Amino acid sequence: MRRLVSLGARHEEATEAAEVPVAGTRPTKTLSLTVLVRLGIVAVVLGVAAGGIWFAGRLGTPAAGPTTTDIPALDIPEADVQPGAAAPVGATVVGEPATQPSSRPGTETGGRPVLSIWADRVSAVTGIPARALIAYGNAELQLRESQPGCRISWATLAGIGRIESNHGQYAGAVLRDNGYPSKPIIGVPLDGSPGVRSIPDTDHGALDGDPNYDHAVGPMQFVPSTWAKWGGGYDPQQIDAAALAAAKYLCAGGRDMSSAQGWWSGVLSYNNSVDYARKVFGVADSYAKAAQGVRVS
Repeated sequence: MRRLVSLGARHEEATEAAEVPVAGTRPTKTLSLTVLVRLGIVAVVLGVAAGGIWFAGRLGTPAAGPTTTDIPALDIPEADVQPGAAAPVGATVVGEPATQPSSRPGTETGGRPVLSIWADRVSAVTGIPARALIAYGNAELQLRESQPGCRISWATLAGIGRIESNHGQYAGAVLRDNGYPSKPIIGVPLDGSPGVRSIPDTDHGALDGDPNYDHAVGPMQFVPSTWAKWGGGYDPQQIDAAALAAAKYLCAGGRDMSSAQGWWSGVLSYNNSVDYARKVFGVADSYAKAAQGVRVS
């Protein structure tokens, strides 16, 4: 910058010399030619300096962070709702809870668990994979028993699952029958890049393979330190375990997820972004409305 100011001053002096004749004299052809040459040299120098500054500026401008170009739900619109004004509508899940991830929960009806039948029928009207719905529904059923005051809804868990990983299907993954995606779902390094928090490694790369920085992992995108508290020793890539951990996290502190205040408090604790919460709201609300007419018996 100091060099640019100096060059600018020289350019200004050259211009004044060209425009103001010497008192009592008449500009000559030689003087005019000299001035033009000086002006040409200054212009070239200025051009090189400006080009160098532009090039340095380009080098100093970081590329767009992955979160600005590679978000699973980038195209999902936000709901037109004010924070704390409302909660998504409710919908009923039926069945019996399972206590272990990847087991098939629910009371048998005609050889099939009720929750599995419910999931198939809700999948038909929402487009959510039935295997993911079993995980979301089972998490609601478990919390209904262990924390009945929370009133967490499968639809809210499904909304988060859609935003975070498209229900375990992010980047071409397929959600398998055992609840695992066909390939691990691992988010971007949390290295402080534009739009990304800086979280140095907390698990020696055990869950995300990175010994330097943490990554959010699994269908519900838990960072390793949070998973260590809420994951119960299970694998965050397994969707039953991930949905249950998310439900417990949202219900923390006696939160009532059926109330407007409780719902917004819970989702914003999951990701402190109003835009994010509005996306979850819109998706959860549409899922619940679509499933309201589903009957199992």
